[in-house]
Amino acid sequence: MILETNPILELPFNSFEPNIDAAQQQAYLKHLEHGGVLFLPHCGFKFAADELRFLSSDWSDGKSKNIYLRGNERTIKGAKGNAEELAAMSALIERYSQNATSLVAHLLPSYMPHAKPANTSLRCLEAAGRKSSWRKDDRRLHPDAFPSKPTQGERLLRVFTNVNPHNQPRVWNVGEPFADMAKRFLPNVPTYRPWLAKLMYKLGITKTLRGEYDHIMLHLHDLGKADADYQANSPQMRFEFLANSTWVVYSDLVLHAVLSGQHMMEQTFHLPHNYLTYPETSPQNSIERILKRAI
Repeated sequence: MILETNPILELPFNSFEPNIDAAQQQAYLKHLEHGGVLFLPHCGFKFAADELRFLSSDWSDGKSKNIYLRGNERTIKGAKGNAEELAAMSALIERYSQNATSLVAHLLPSYMPHAKPANTSLRCLEAAGRKSSWRKDDRRLHPDAFPSKPTQGERLLRVFTNVNPHNQPRVWNVGEPFADMAKRFLPNVPTYRPWLAKLMYKLGITKTLRGEYDHIMLHLHDLGKADADYQANSPQMRFEFLANSTWVVYSDLVLHAVLSGQHMMEQTFHLPHNYLTYPETSPQNSIERILKRAI
C-alpha cells in the first residue's frame, strides 16, 4: 500500500550553511515535526584526498556496525588502526559533526542551543544482505528506540549524508504516520513495571532508568518489526537518497527501513520535548492521546 502524501521535502541548498529567511525556517520546522523528511540532494560532505581510504569496511573492528564518536566523550569506537589512523578518522568524523550542527543551526535555529549532540558515525557496511536478528534488522519499518539507551522523552533528531564514492543511493522505505502505527500496536504493549525498570538499571542493562515512554516506544519498535503482514502491506514509499546528498529527520517519529546503501555519515541530536514548536505531533503526545492518559 502506497502513502497518500509524499513526506520528502526537497530543499535546493548545496551548503551546510544555507542562507534562508524566517518564513522558510518555520516551514521546514513544521514539516519536520509533523513527520516529514528534509532532503538536500545537492548538499554533500567533502573528503580530503587522504581521507578517502576510510571509505572501507576494513577499518571496522568487527564488533560494531559503525565507527563513531560517542556523545560528549568524543573517543572513537568501533574502529581499528594505529594511533595516527585513528586520530585521522576522529578528525574526519568530528568535521562532519561540525557540518551537521551548522546545518541544524541554519535550518532550525530555534533548536539551538537546546539540541544536544550525541553520537557521530561513519558507516561503511552495506545495508543490504546484512545478517541480523529480526529485532536488529533495520530493513524492516520501525521508529528508532534503543534497549540500553532510554531517551526519557527526548527526541531523536538525525542528520544523514550519503558519502558513497561509487554514486550509489541510500534506499529507504518510509512508512505511514507514527500515530497510525501506534493505534495498531499499542493494545499489544505489555504493562509497564517500574520495579522491572529499576532492576534493569541496577543490573546495567539500561544506561538510565527506562520510563513508561521508552518502554512503549521499544515495544512499538519490536511489535512492528515482528509483524510480517505489517511490513509487507502497511502504507509506505520507497525513496533513494542520492550520493552526495543530505537529509534531516526525526527518526523516532518517521517509520523507516534501510533497504540498501553503503558509506554514510550521521549525526544524532537529542532535543528535550519542551523545545518542540509542535509538541502535539511528538510520539509521546500521540501515544498519550490514544491511551487518554499521561505517560
